[in-house]
Amino acid sequence: MPRPKTCRRICSYPSYWSFAPEDGHCGESVQLMLDEYEAIRLIDHQKMTQEECAEAMGVSRATVTSIYESARAKLADALISGKQLRISGGAYRIDDVPAAAEVPEKEPGTARVAVPYDDGQVGQHFGRAEQFAFCDVADGTVRHTRVVETGGVSRIALVGFLRAAEVDTLLCGGIGENARNALCSTGIRMESGLTGSIEEVVEAYLKDTKES
Repeated sequence: MPRPKTCRRICSYPSYWSFAPEDGHCGESVQLMLDEYEAIRLIDHQKMTQEECAEAMGVSRATVTSIYESARAKLADALISGKQLRISGGAYRIDDVPAAAEVPEKEPGTARVAVPYDDGQVGQHFGRAEQFAFCDVADGTVRHTRVVETGGVSRIALVGFLRAAEVDTLLCGGIGENARNALCSTGIRMESGLTGSIEEVVEAYLKDTKES
């Protein structure tokens, strides 16, 4: 049985989540994990040594070397091959922000719908959500559903959490203006004012999507 991956400490979520060549790209993309992004930020941007980076991320020097080499290879691939660069995923933690290791990877060809979860119902306060249901959908049907803990972090941290988890659409009850604006800046689509069970709300959303 493989050993669980240690969650690497990162300072914050990125301000920018994707990059693509101005003159178009080859249609392929490269996924840079959050811990790889952090290694690049600390070593290349903040000019830390690998030892300092390892201490900041709470891992060994050997682990930082591995993360850093992987990140550099991905950056080179994106630059040389004209691929889009996307930042998401990875085994990380930000103080009380939940680790991405708890979030299932999104399978190719699926879209991820997130719903604040309150005992099977749509949570009515986005900023207070302590759990989210992640529903991965394809061809108009739900393929996988998993409930993930948030740790009760702030509403702005929740937005970063959803973006890092590659959420495409948020279905929710009430949501404040600041969180709404933050969601818009990440490109996550949103429908608010919803009530009912998670299953009913997601099925209604999928039905509307098919008919539109």
